Amino acid sequence: MLEVIWSLAAFIITLGVLVTFHEFGHFWVARKCGIKVLTFSVGFGKPIWQRQGKDGTTYQVSRIPLGGYVRMLDERVDEVSAADQPYSFNSKPVWQRAAVVAAGPVANFILAIAVLWFMFLLGVPSVKPVIGNVTPNSVAAQVELTTPSEIIAVNGQRTDDWQQVNLAFAGALGDAEAQLTVRDAQQRERTLTLDIKDWRLGDEQVPTFVALGFEPFQPEVFTELAYIEENSPAAQAGLREGDKIVAFDGTLMDSWSQIRDAIMAAPAADITLTVERQGVTEQLAVTLGAREFDGQRYGYLGVEPAREAYPDDYRFVQQYGIVDGLVKGAERTWNLMVLSVKMIGKLLTGTVSVTNLSGPVAIAEGAGVSASYGLVYFLGFLALISVNLGIINLLPLPMLDGGHLVFLAIEGARKKAVSERVQEISYRIGGALIFALMVIAISNDVLRLLR
Repeated sequence: MLEVIWSLAAFIITLGVLVTFHEFGHFWVARKCGIKVLTFSVGFGKPIWQRQGKDGTTYQVSRIPLGGYVRMLDERVDEVSAADQPYSFNSKPVWQRAAVVAAGPVANFILAIAVLWFMFLLGVPSVKPVIGNVTPNSVAAQVELTTPSEIIAVNGQRTDDWQQVNLAFAGALGDAEAQLTVRDAQQRERTLTLDIKDWRLGDEQVPTFVALGFEPFQPEVFTELAYIEENSPAAQAGLREGDKIVAFDGTLMDSWSQIRDAIMAAPAADITLTVERQGVTEQLAVTLGAREFDGQRYGYLGVEPAREAYPDDYRFVQQYGIVDGLVKGAERTWNLMVLSVKMIGKLLTGTVSVTNLSGPVAIAEGAGVSASYGLVYFLGFLALISVNLGIINLLPLPMLDGGHLVFLAIEGARKKAVSERVQEISYRIGGALIFALMVIAISNDVLRLLR
C-alpha cells in the first residue's frame, strides 16, 4: 500500500511539474505577443483551487491531473469587444500564433536541459558498462568477445554507463548492423560488427543490451549466507549467517545460481539443506515458503548470499561544473529527442511492438521507483518524460500542438485559414487516434500488472 501511495505521489509531482512548464511556455509567449490569457489551468475538470491575478488571468488547479490548458481570448469562441479585439489570439499574425503553439513543447525541452544540468551538478553515481558474460545463442554471441570487456561506444556514440548503452542500442533498432567498440582487461580496443537485421524488440520489458545477450558484470556470489531474514523459513529452520550451503535434498550445490533455482522450483516444499557451519557439516530440515510473481508460484527461503565487493575501478560519478554540466545537459536532451523521434518511427514500421507503449500506470511506477533511488535518478526520469511529452505534442495530429502548427503552416502558405469544417473533421479523427493510443497504452499497463 505504501508503495502505491509513494508511486502516486511521485506521479502527481512529475505530471504537475511537466504540465506546469508546458502550459507556462504557451502562457509566457502569448503574453509577450500581446494576447490576453483568460485561464491558466493545471489539470482538467472542476477547479479545486482558483485565484484571479492582477493581470486578469484566472490561475487554477483542477481535479483531473492528466494535463492542463491555457485559455486565450479568441473571437472564434468568445464574444470580444472592439477594445479587446487586438488582444485576441486569432487577430495575431500566423508567425506569432505558431510561436505560442510551439512554446509548450519548447518549454519541455528547456526543462529537460535544466533538470539534467542540475542532475550533473549534483553528480550521478554510475557503473561502467562492463560485460560480465554473453548469453549463448544470442545476437551478442555472434562475435568473439572476451569478458570482462567494457563497452565504450555503440555506432560511434560514447557510452559511459549502461543507460547510455541501452539508449544507443534502442536507436539502432531496425538497422542491419551495429558497430560495438569495446575495451578488454588489457586495455585493448576493438570494434565489432553485430548483425541485428533480424533483431526486433518484442513485449519483453528488458533493456536492449539484455535482449541482445550482453550480461552486465556482477561480483562473484558465494554459497555462504550473509543475511537471514527475520521470521523467514530460513530463520525458523535454524540457518545462521556464515553457514555455507553444500547440498539441496542431497544434491551437491556448486554455485549460488544452482541453489537459487532449486529453491524457486520448490514452493512450500519440505526439503533438507546440508550446510557447513564452522567446519562441521550439518543437515537441516526446512519448509520453504511460497511467493507469487507473474501468475506463478516460487519457493522462498529468506536469505541473501555473501558477495565479492564490487570493483572500485568500475564505479564513478558523472559530475560536471556549471558550464560543462549545462553543455552535457543540452547534449543529453538532444540525444533523447532524436531517440524519441526514432522510436516513434520504429513503432509505425513495426520494428518495435505496440506492447512497448506505456500509459499513466507505467509512468507512475517509473516515477516511484526512480524517486525511491534518490533525487538524481528522479531528475533523470523527469527529464526523459519531459522530452517525450514535448516530442509527442509536436506530432502532426489534430488536437496536439503539432496538428495546430500544420494548420498554421497551411494558412501561412495559402494566405487563408483552413476552413472550420475541415478542422472540425480533423480534430475528430485526431481525437479518435489519440484515444486509441491511450487505450493501447493503458491496456498494456493493465496486462503488465496482471502478469
